[in-house]
This record gives sequence, structure tokens and C-alpha cells, in this order.
Amino acid sequence: MSIFHLNKKMARLIVLQRIELLGPFQKRIRKLFGRYLFGNFFSKFIFNTEEVGALYFDIMNKEFESINNSIDLKNQKILSIGGGMGGLETQINSKFKDNKYYFIEKNYVSKKVKYGWDPENNEGYNNLNLLKDFLILNGMKEADFKIYDQDKDELPNVEFDIITSLYSLDYHYDFNIYIDYIKKNSNKNTKIIFDTIRPEFFSNIFKNIKVLKINDETIHKSKRLLCSEFIK
Repeated sequence: MSIFHLNKKMARLIVLQRIELLGPFQKRIRKLFGRYLFGNFFSKFIFNTEEVGALYFDIMNKEFESINNSIDLKNQKILSIGGGMGGLETQINSKFKDNKYYFIEKNYVSKKVKYGWDPENNEGYNNLNLLKDFLILNGMKEADFKIYDQDKDELPNVEFDIITSLYSLDYHYDFNIYIDYIKKNSNKNTKIIFDTIRPEFFSNIFKNIKVLKINDETIHKSKRLLCSEFIK
């Protein structure tokens, strides 16, 4: 399998979430009309679903490779916070069949982008029905995953083995939003993977830190950290 299966609505949402899918011309259109109009209108004419499925698959395969050699991905309880359409998790599931997946997501699409960590910054770029359909369409059994609306549902009380939040916590949202929840639902061996624009900050938070990836190609330069065992 070298392509994700999508319908048109899924493709448009993925384009909205992942700017790296865009070429120079498409980025100019997005900048001119804004993320919301681009993702919900212009993307109908710029991309087809197969093209988005192939590009998104390639990106998620690279994300998978960035973590694959650093953690055990078999028979794990995996939490994804702000994981978009679940491309990373479907990549993991296609290779390791004995995991249980939990997704914490927002369930709306913001019309305006606000950068920074303002407490009133409540951006969201997801649709939980489409997320569920995408996971099933791409090989995940419904019995193996649960999806939680961050704003409505009681979050899962589970001792997770792996927690991922790629380009979400401490990239678009302050890590402290979830720090108490993560502490409560992890142990000293839980592997926590996230991208941050302030990697030095976490030397006072975790006992164990490993840099998995360095991103110097975007405005928000960041590092992907693999952390475990909270200091306090």
C-alpha cells in the first residue's frame, strides 16, 4: 500500500491540516484567500483525492520512520493528541496489529488562524466523523480505537505506553495544557513524542530526552523530542 484511501471531504481536510502538501503555486493561493477558503473551496480544483492520498501517505511514512527505531510499537496503548486524520496511527497499525489507539481531537474547523499560545486561541482543524471513517477505510478495526472530543467528552483514564502529539502540543498549543493529564495517565516508562519550538525548556520537565528530528525548514523551527519520566 503506497496511498491512503480517501473521499473528497477527507482530502480537503487533510490539505487544510498539512501545509507541506502544497507546492509554491498552491501556497500562494492559500496565502491569498486564507486557510479556510483554500481548504474548503479552492482545494476542490487544485487537488484530486488520489494525489492527496499519495502525498499524505508519503509524509506519514516519513513521520513513522522518524519514531520507528526509537520505541517499541507492538502491543501498546497509544494516545494521539491533535493527530489530524490519523495518518501516523494507520501507518503504525499497518505494520503492528496488536495496539489500542486513543485520539483526543477538536471537532470543528476554524476560519481564521491565530498563531501563538493565547488562552483564547481555540483553533481546530478536524472532523471526528471523517477521522473515524478514514481510520476504518485505511485498515483499522473500529474495536481497536476510540475518539474523544476534547471539548465535550470525558478524556480516557488509561496508563498509556506511547503518547504522540506531532506539530500540536508545544508547537501550536502550550504543552502545559495537557501536562497534568499526561502525568496522571503515564508512568516512568511511557514514551512521549512531540514537536517543540523550545526544546531546552523540557530539560527541567523530563529525566530522559532524545532528539528524534530537527526541522529547520519552516518559520517555526522545531525539534521532535522523545521524552520519558517526569522530574516532578
